[in-house]
Amino acid sequence: MKTFRSYTEVCACVGQEVAVTDWITITQEQVNLFADATGDHQWIHIDPERARQGPFGAPIAHGFLTLSLIPRFFELGLHIEGARMGVNYGLNRVRFTAPVPVGSRLRARLTLQAAERLEPEGLQMTWLVTVEREGADKPVCVAESLARNYGAPV
Repeated sequence: MKTFRSYTEVCACVGQEVAVTDWITITQEQVNLFADATGDHQWIHIDPERARQGPFGAPIAHGFLTLSLIPRFFELGLHIEGARMGVNYGLNRVRFTAPVPVGSRLRARLTLQAAERLEPEGLQMTWLVTVEREGADKPVCVAESLARNYGAPV
């Protein structure tokens, strides 16, 4: 995990890969709970028997479930000392580039693309989040995520 002591330290990392997170495992239980929360009960996600006969040979996670892990990846990958709070400000671009079979292990590469001060004591950051599946040749999700933090030392 990368720890920053100030926004100045964060800003010095623009253009750099800042962190590679630990792996997390996607379970069928997570997929089922996500389906219940969103109402997306498509068989490719929640019916393991039928999904085995489908195009991926197994149930896969929802793309939006993968996307919703971005805050978790930030929590695993970096910390800004003194920040009172962080908020998700939005997304500029998202692509789901490969399926995520249930049981997959995922991690994220966090690259800081831009950082902009917010007065009086905030910072808006643009992150390239590249979500990788263990053993796969290409990422499963690539997203440009906007995050704001408030209250850390300058």
